[in-house]
Amino acid sequence: MTDPVRLAKRLAELVPCSRREAELYIAGGWVTVDGQVEEEPQFRVLNQKIELHPEASLIPVEPVSILFHQPPALDMNADTVQQMICADTRATDDRSNIHALKQHFVRLTQCMPLETNASGLSVFSQDWRVVRKLIDDAATVEQEYIVEVAGELSPDDLMRLNHGLSFNGRALPPIKVSWQNETRLRFALKGMQPGQIAHMCNCVGLEVIGMKRLRLGRVSMAKLQPGQWRYLLPYERF
Repeated sequence: MTDPVRLAKRLAELVPCSRREAELYIAGGWVTVDGQVEEEPQFRVLNQKIELHPEASLIPVEPVSILFHQPPALDMNADTVQQMICADTRATDDRSNIHALKQHFVRLTQCMPLETNASGLSVFSQDWRVVRKLIDDAATVEQEYIVEVAGELSPDDLMRLNHGLSFNGRALPPIKVSWQNETRLRFALKGMQPGQIAHMCNCVGLEVIGMKRLRLGRVSMAKLQPGQWRYLLPYERF
């Protein structure tokens, strides 16, 4: 009986192509084994049917960025969130036309984490350009939160929320705060610090019931449902 061999070796013999080219085809999701996509070059095969997609490309897989609608949770952390990002939780209306690959779900960097106990838009990326924008240049990226509050807010205190409060011993720069409805305030601010929104609300006698981030820079969560994710589209810029 013939011993099993690495898929990359068998594909290189069948195409034919170099071993490195075979690995690129496999990593790109262009190879099936008995009809199932196999992305691991070291996968062992024996007599299975191996096929290369007719439109297969040797272009290395591009890094991706993922937008995730993080649901409310008291103990949610970056590792927990990443475990929720998988092929099964991808939004059905994702318009990116990107073929989901296993390697899209590894080496993801969380960018600009949500406020503690908040829900909403969370971003994970493999793209150094996105990471640099949302981490190194975070102070220039506007965030939009909808904050559910309890308590009374006078017109003067609403003005103080927009400009007039301090945090960690420093005066806060002007931000945009307005009522969305009777119980929800909209905050739009840059250079946001952890705990800042809760502190601001406390200063004017409001209790924060819940927070949801709707937007980072020019990228909105839009209709993305809780627990679902989609790829950042090529034209979207933070």
